[in-house]
Amino acid sequence: MQHDTPLRFLIVESETAAERDTRRRSAGKSAGESFAATLEQLSPRARIELVTPSDPDADIPNPDEIATHDAVFLSGSPLHVYDETPETRRQIAFMRAVFASGTPSFGSCAGLQVAVAAAGGKVRSMPFRQEAGIARRLMPTEAGRDHPLLSDRPAVWDAPAIHGDEVEDLPPDATLLATSLAVRVQAAEIRSGDGIFWGVQYHPELSPGEIGAALRRQAETLVEDGLCRDADDVEAQAALFDRLHDAPGDHATRWRLGIDAEFAEEPRRRTELIAFIERLVIPTRMRRRQIA
Repeated sequence: MQHDTPLRFLIVESETAAERDTRRRSAGKSAGESFAATLEQLSPRARIELVTPSDPDADIPNPDEIATHDAVFLSGSPLHVYDETPETRRQIAFMRAVFASGTPSFGSCAGLQVAVAAAGGKVRSMPFRQEAGIARRLMPTEAGRDHPLLSDRPAVWDAPAIHGDEVEDLPPDATLLATSLAVRVQAAEIRSGDGIFWGVQYHPELSPGEIGAALRRQAETLVEDGLCRDADDVEAQAALFDRLHDAPGDHATRWRLGIDAEFAEEPRRRTELIAFIERLVIPTRMRRRQIA
């Protein structure tokens, strides 16, 4: 994606400092740093900044400062937005500032959940956890079929996912864009104040290797939740994601994981991110320039 002047992206780390360190030890990057690496590939000339609202001493931009960016991206994390903690309160307050700024925003997993809570919706712990590695049989709703976020997706697709929480109720002025049998809210558009947010419960920014690392980090809870019998089960599944990462075209690995090109091939995994930049971020920047 080439543009006359570099795009300015602001990435919100949804993790705490300790969680960022834990993820770096297993995957080499924090969740926000993973987002940055993906965006650097999609838009090599982009100017990217990271902000850490969970940190009590972080330098947090106000709505006017946020508005100097072309887009805001909210990463995933182990954050539970329904917990009344200083970290969750700061994350939600920052997302409300993003909405007030009118800057287009995108979030995955916990990023979607933060936006939902900030706009008046509700998030809960999943009563029956199923998605650890792959979100299967995602389907656009009637509103989602022609929505620019999902218009390049087929009628059914799979995506990287790992989460224990889900959206229970969308906020007012939100549109459900995709669903599945396992999780009702898989993608949504949220409008609040002057802001527009496009978000997904899954992870278009993550590589298969990062999904494998996430499975290893969560091995104990995956066994507790009944998704795996023991740690060896978790390791066997994580190793398949490692193999896919190294050889995305390997037919045997695709068969073992039960996936197709929508998951295995990097450009297809990133469909929603590409659509967000091309169909919301760039047009919004053009309108802002005309007004200015």
